[in-house]
Amino acid sequence: MKRLMISIAAAALASACAAGPTGEAVTVAQSAMDQPAPTAMDFVRMAGASDLYEIQSSQLVMQDGGDPDLRRFAEMMIEHHTMTTRTVMDAARAAGMTPPPPALDAPKAEMIRQLQSARGEARQALYVEQQVMAHREALMLHTRYSRNGDTPQLKQAAAAAVPIVSRHYNEIVAMQRGMGGADHAGHEGGGSR
Repeated sequence: MKRLMISIAAAALASACAAGPTGEAVTVAQSAMDQPAPTAMDFVRMAGASDLYEIQSSQLVMQDGGDPDLRRFAEMMIEHHTMTTRTVMDAARAAGMTPPPPALDAPKAEMIRQLQSARGEARQALYVEQQVMAHREALMLHTRYSRNGDTPQLKQAAAAAVPIVSRHYNEIVAMQRGMGGADHAGHEGGGSR
């Protein structure tokens, strides 16, 4: 029954986006395909930290009002990353694991502190910059685990997250370009921590 519930949740998430990476996200995903996956518990922790960062950073940027497109993006981050957290946690439990509650890692906690210190347009610009990097890392993490992970339930959850994070990455890169920001789409991140 748990496996069926995870399949349904994963299918619902995947239906929100395309079947796989599209646009500029394809290059990022391809660069991660043959990289080794983290252990199952490390994947759960890393995915949880990534989602929690997305939710908290988006809540912060929404405090400033500002650009309606950025606000729509932030609302989508809260909704989608709440769902991906639930899917990964359910998958971990279905695999017999006891997943820890999501917690920020040190780099993501620092990113949140930076956002808390900024205001208005400065916060919005920093948010966009951070989102490009965070989504590149998340896309690499989920791609690596969906391809090379060792726990089927978590591989399924990671695979369901790939098209969602791909969509987010493409949107935030386009938004950054529209704001006249640096182009990070072609750069490889340090991967997920």
